[in-house]
Amino acid sequence: MLDWWRDAVVYQVYPRSFADASGDGVGDLQGVRGKLGYLSDLGVDAIWLSPFYTSPLADGGYDVADYRDVDPRFGTLADFDALVADAHALGIRVIVDIVPNHTSSAHPWFRDGLRERYIFRDEPNDWQSIFGGPAWTQVSDGQWYLHLFDPSQPDLNWDNPDVRAEFRDILRFWLDRGVDGFRIDVAHGMVKAAGLPSVGTASSVEMLDDADVPYFDQDGVHDIYREWRPILDSYPGGRMAVAEAWVASPERLARYIGPDELHQAFNFEFMMASYGAKSFRDVIDKSLAEARVVGAPTTWVLSNHDKPRHVTRHGSLARARAATLLMLALPGSAYLYNGEELGLPEVLDLPDELREDPAFLRTGESRDGCRVPLPWTRDLGWTNPWLPIPASWGELSVEAQEGDPGSTLEFYRAALRLRRGLSGDEVTWLDSPKDVLAMRRGITVVMNTGETPVPIDGQVLLASGPLGADGSLPPDTTVWLVTGE
Repeated sequence: MLDWWRDAVVYQVYPRSFADASGDGVGDLQGVRGKLGYLSDLGVDAIWLSPFYTSPLADGGYDVADYRDVDPRFGTLADFDALVADAHALGIRVIVDIVPNHTSSAHPWFRDGLRERYIFRDEPNDWQSIFGGPAWTQVSDGQWYLHLFDPSQPDLNWDNPDVRAEFRDILRFWLDRGVDGFRIDVAHGMVKAAGLPSVGTASSVEMLDDADVPYFDQDGVHDIYREWRPILDSYPGGRMAVAEAWVASPERLARYIGPDELHQAFNFEFMMASYGAKSFRDVIDKSLAEARVVGAPTTWVLSNHDKPRHVTRHGSLARARAATLLMLALPGSAYLYNGEELGLPEVLDLPDELREDPAFLRTGESRDGCRVPLPWTRDLGWTNPWLPIPASWGELSVEAQEGDPGSTLEFYRAALRLRRGLSGDEVTWLDSPKDVLAMRRGITVVMNTGETPVPIDGQVLLASGPLGADGSLPPDTTVWLVTGE
């Protein structure tokens, strides 16, 4: 099925924190391989592996020193090949991250002084880093190099033909190894406006900034994807690419998607929405309208490696489960983040000295709390994990939840199993009270974000939490129903 990605459930694996086969406290590819049966039982269609490439891990692996090899902490290329083979045998596709905006400062190109492949200039402009502070660092001879992220992540110069040729070859390298697609990091980056014009402000920038800035969403980036698409199309089996692209409008986003560019672009607005019927409906309407503009199904996301887990963001596990069941009823593909199926909260009390997010040192904000390793057993299942796992997570572990019909794990398994029976790209909204969402997409979906129970009518397929004794839908609960309509 060449368009398998259109309604796929994709599970993001953060390899360092998923499963540790070697016992050294760092998750690895053999750990992922050993849990493929768990992922198959969960019901996912594909896994997306966050970077596992050779890296100093200054930014969780998004600082790549060698794009064609596995960091020894994660394993070997042979481990990767075995992982892909085993995943495919289970019917699970494999997507890998590609990081084309910047390399690590430990990359041979930067280390060997191949400055024409990066962005150097004699004087810095006023651009600021996503991670806080200036986006320029001075080297010993007085020149400055650009890094929209950490100083250990110098931006590549995509006007240089060697850079373009290198990444075409990197794509082929992993496609030859059987990967089914790529998640493109900072897909709206890479190309900078000619002359590197000043922004006119010294304020820090955001990845989700919708302002017209000279370092994001430049027209020239589309030339790159028009070079990449024929490579993807030349391989069998529906190889795909999904863009992490923060842009100013649906019309700008639409330019990334199409038969001559990319297959999908992430829609993060559902993840960014506040908890509430109106907020969710506004985002769903906007997202489905954008999907019609771009001509591809939207992607739905509630958590990832860059944002606080949605149990914490929405204020409770009940709300998180309700939002999840709403999301999984929507047309398009769904991206899950490892551990959300266990109902894990954000870890807020990590000691500062253990935090590794480079943004923490520059801004005081940290993404480490969503990257704490997953608990597999009641005794957590890790020896000296690279970030400490809360002892309370023993009762959230896979061992503790497996087979418990009220657990979040079994709830996700049931939802993904039922989701396979849903079809169609249209959502019909039904009349509902304030603070209640009701929609139909083959089944009827009702979500109560209010403070009082509401009556429901129909055969219950699945609910995100217990229903009332009278069969009513309690606050912070979503239900899937078969109705007579």
